[in-house]
Amino acid sequence: MSDFFLVAEIKEVSKKKEGFLSVLPFTDFPERFYSGLKVFIDVFNDKNPFIVEKSIYEKGKLLLKFKNFNTAEDVSFLVGKKIFITEDELTNLPENSFYIHDLVGCKVYKDGKFFGNLIDVLSLPANDVYVVQNEKGEEILVPAVTSFVKNVDVKNKKIDLTDNFEYENDED
Repeated sequence: MSDFFLVAEIKEVSKKKEGFLSVLPFTDFPERFYSGLKVFIDVFNDKNPFIVEKSIYEKGKLLLKFKNFNTAEDVSFLVGKKIFITEDELTNLPENSFYIHDLVGCKVYKDGKFFGNLIDVLSLPANDVYVVQNEKGEEILVPAVTSFVKNVDVKNKKIDLTDNFEYENDED
């Protein structure tokens, strides 16, 4: 079986008579939740397939209904669960865009010297922010913008920062 990639979390039951669930997407591509999409939800420590029957936006929320689940009673056990897809369902990204799972674990360099490991990416309204943990265990936030990030090579798990990025504890 392919690797699984987290794309959403189920927050609550919505439209109780129809079995819809309110979902928090972790993707820049919410249109990925099309009718007929096979997703996987971790139930009883196993990723089980579910088919999206319908997806709608209502009052700013993404609502999903799964095939053969038609009432609040049918879906309430899914609240709090995470939704995954397989690699086959990943969206092709535009140039200079990356999946978070490809970035996490990259080694980050500044001025050719090891700076730290990328451990997380914060998706914020203005831009993403890389969370880099240095050798002292400190977490340094690096805005993921071209003025601070010179090069991203996910294939070799390497990120180079520009000279513009300054960290208060930089040793000269």
